[in-house]
Amino acid sequence: MTEYVKKMRKLIGHEPLLLCGASIILFNQLNQVLMLRRSDNGCWCFPGGAVDLGENTEYSVRRELFEETGLSVEELSIFGVFSGKELHYIYPNGDEVYIVDIVYSSNKFYGEINIDNESREYRFFDIEDIPAEISPPVMPVVNELKRRNRSNNV
Repeated sequence: MTEYVKKMRKLIGHEPLLLCGASIILFNQLNQVLMLRRSDNGCWCFPGGAVDLGENTEYSVRRELFEETGLSVEELSIFGVFSGKELHYIYPNGDEVYIVDIVYSSNKFYGEINIDNESREYRFFDIEDIPAEISPPVMPVVNELKRRNRSNNV
């Protein structure tokens, strides 16, 4: 949680907060995608998180990827921008958010995977075998990824 979000939570408690996030879909050489199992809700997601005040989203996604996995990425492509009611979420602690997620993709990354305490485990999945237990705000991204995969536009 960013310092900004912590400060806002002190002011508004669990009331809805608009958050800008940046996440990344990493493809390995087998065209599988990296997913993390979250510690807070036990669901799978892509690496990413909240954008700090004054931070650009490319820097943010690189920072979040490294913090959460120990990996660094060379090239980034925009996968899409996701927002709206589908990205409304109430965290297990009661914090309510509406997320605008800028999602990047890349197949050029390096480093050794070493997940932080935000995740229980990591795994690379074939796109059509992504598990059903997806963190709710990530579902629209997974659905779009599967749609593009079926039409070969990933």
